[in-house]
Amino acid sequence: MEKWLSIIGIGEDGAEALAPAARALIAQATLIVGGARHLALVGDASAERLQWPSPLTDALPTICGRRGKPTVVLASGDPFFYGVGDLIARHVARDEILCIPSPSAFSLAASRLGWSQQDCALLSLHGRAFERLTPQLQPRARIIALSWDETTPARIAAHLASKGMGASRLFVLEHLGGPRERLRETRAGAFDLDGVCALNAVAIEIVAEPGARIIPLAPGLPDAWFENDGQLTKREVRAVTLSTLAPRKGETLWDIGAGSGSISIEWMLSHPANRAIAIERDPERAARIARNALALGVPDLDIVTGAAPQALEALQQPDAIFIGGGADEETLEAAWRRLPVNGRIVVNAVTLETQTLLVRAFEEKGGDLTYLQFSRAHPVGRFHALDPGMAVLQWRTTKQ
Repeated sequence: MEKWLSIIGIGEDGAEALAPAARALIAQATLIVGGARHLALVGDASAERLQWPSPLTDALPTICGRRGKPTVVLASGDPFFYGVGDLIARHVARDEILCIPSPSAFSLAASRLGWSQQDCALLSLHGRAFERLTPQLQPRARIIALSWDETTPARIAAHLASKGMGASRLFVLEHLGGPRERLRETRAGAFDLDGVCALNAVAIEIVAEPGARIIPLAPGLPDAWFENDGQLTKREVRAVTLSTLAPRKGETLWDIGAGSGSISIEWMLSHPANRAIAIERDPERAARIARNALALGVPDLDIVTGAAPQALEALQQPDAIFIGGGADEETLEAAWRRLPVNGRIVVNAVTLETQTLLVRAFEEKGGDLTYLQFSRAHPVGRFHALDPGMAVLQWRTTKQ
């Protein structure tokens, strides 16, 4: 079938700046879909118009109902870079779509600042959780973020200052690519820009002060960073456990008996595409997991309040499973049943009863058994001695 649906990236300089082919497609369209700002940029085009509803998916039946008729969807800049392109491509075959992109806000911001895009972290805070910014706050990092609205730059500045990064440079870029374009610079700790328009992007050059709270790239965050009631996989055991789980891009983890959520949070921190489901029977602990996830920059952590194994039945199939709290025979069997071939499972046990269960699992299913114990120095009068933590027996295997 011929390409009936055109997705056209449009900038602040309007339809006149588009390529002739893009302008011709707009002129021929029987329906033009876009935001109010986009529709205003194409002037008096005679086609029927549809302003994006909320949620955007409500427009899909109308768009798909025009199949075979010339239809145009207007988007900001590059429709397939934090734009509506992906949403539409999930419902319309790619050989029916013609996309004509314009420079994205990211490319415009980078060009204005003389930054190389490949060396920048590029993210959108528009329609997405603000906390996604936190893991990107690395020393000397350059970040370009699309704002939610006019309040976002000040919120970013306050967030940086609270993390010990108040000396970071902020560039607020408004109306990029249009006649009202404006670029202003300030320091996060001295943010004083007023009259910021809703359409803006923020570029950040991180300056980390001594003692700044920076999320490391290796597993094993400090225990004190997790709000907890004692149900916490300790830092050293957690680092070994994450290494054993071996997260890979785009995988899903079940964290059964999640406690404070430390394993699932660090699983998600290992790559932005990773997903985790934290299963916790205690509602207070489940709420605590949510707070930890927000504080550490993984707001999309899925938290299920319920007891295993019953709570596992309706969950998306995992790529890996961790059981750290209260493993019993029924839960272990249910987890093994849902684990796909080549899926990994790791179980940590402290009590003799659970350790006995892991020995049987090792004998039946193979894998590895590892005994973990770590000691930390504690004061003894004027001196110090090593105080051994509770030993952990860890069973791990891959389902064949």
